[in-house]
Amino acid sequence: MTWLLYGATGYTGRLIARRAVTLGMRPVLAGRSAAKVVPLAAELGLEHRVFGLQEPGAIRRGLAGVESVAHCAGPFTRTALPMAAACVETGTGYLDITGEIDVFESLHAMGGRAAAAGVTLLPGAGFDVVPTDCVAALLAARLPDATQLDLAFLTGGGASPGTVRTAVESAADGGRIRSGGEIRTVPFASRQVRAAFPSGARTVVSVPWGDVSTAYHSTGIPDITTYTAVPAAALAATRVLRLGPLRGAVGGAVGRLVRGPGERALNGTGCEVWGRARDAAGNTVSATLTGPNPYRLTVDAVLRIIERLPGLPDGFQTPSRALGADFAATLDGVEVTMAALR
Repeated sequence: MTWLLYGATGYTGRLIARRAVTLGMRPVLAGRSAAKVVPLAAELGLEHRVFGLQEPGAIRRGLAGVESVAHCAGPFTRTALPMAAACVETGTGYLDITGEIDVFESLHAMGGRAAAAGVTLLPGAGFDVVPTDCVAALLAARLPDATQLDLAFLTGGGASPGTVRTAVESAADGGRIRSGGEIRTVPFASRQVRAAFPSGARTVVSVPWGDVSTAYHSTGIPDITTYTAVPAAALAATRVLRLGPLRGAVGGAVGRLVRGPGERALNGTGCEVWGRARDAAGNTVSATLTGPNPYRLTVDAVLRIIERLPGLPDGFQTPSRALGADFAATLDGVEVTMAALR
């Protein structure tokens, strides 16, 4: 299979490209900067293509002869729809590593067109949202009449420039929850819950994570809130960042100051997920997941999914819908534990 890795020179893109070569895979590396793409392709001995995402015709030409695309160039609020639209037009399978709620919803709206074209759209193929989506699906299977879903996560090792930029933008815009089946805007960190992670219980606050979109499409549960641990200083910063000029300055500084986890952090840190579903009668079921560093998990998930993408169902898909609720548990270093129904 010929597949293209767009955004190959970003932090996560480079990790995926190098791991792919180690596994004997031969992706076509692509991006908008020849100065970055050409040296990486030469280093890894791979074919390359250079094109931006502003002109639809250029994207279609860049996808010529390609069966699937792993789209890793953010911010996905600006890049996902142009790439996905070109994939639908050219019959090219699409996955990305977005975590943005609005991107998931926009791609879901494109699902009918994709299905008619015989194309799979599978966003959130990395840490956003494979582990949380699979935990959500497992909980829904155990408690089919669940009406409320809480999902929380912890990560270690630090973040890449792209992840930090996205976090700054989303936090400054406020929080999001799913209520009565509808996505609603609420203050950032307006809810908190005590999450029983494998490493110990932690108080976590509500954040606008991708499962506010995807977990609903995977499970049909109408009320969904997503949480993580946020330091007090970071909570204070979100209020300041609502000022547009300052938000732009912070976003610009990210690329200069943030480099992403080094090898020691990638190998020495992990992630945890906790989920709890409740039905109208008060029955509850919970589950936990432990795994490697989120970027290691993302690389593993993307490379496993890209090989299977041509055989997955057409149209918009979430990871658990396309690959099964147990998919996350098949990834390297991932363990899932289900608690008894209460």
